Amino acid sequence: MSGSTRTMTGLTVAGLVVATAYSVALGGSPWVWLTWLVVALATAAMVVTGRR
Repeated sequence: MSGSTRTMTGLTVAGLVVATAYSVALGGSPWVWLTWLVVALATAAMVVTGRR
């Protein structure tokens, strides 16, 4: 896994923590989770394409 993929994975995990904390503190927002989902899918694509 390259450095940029590791960085993106770390940011995705941090984003999950932030989205969860936001939802607990202020109530769930579909936009927060949609944004996190898009980032998670982009990270998954980087991981899959980087292993080939």
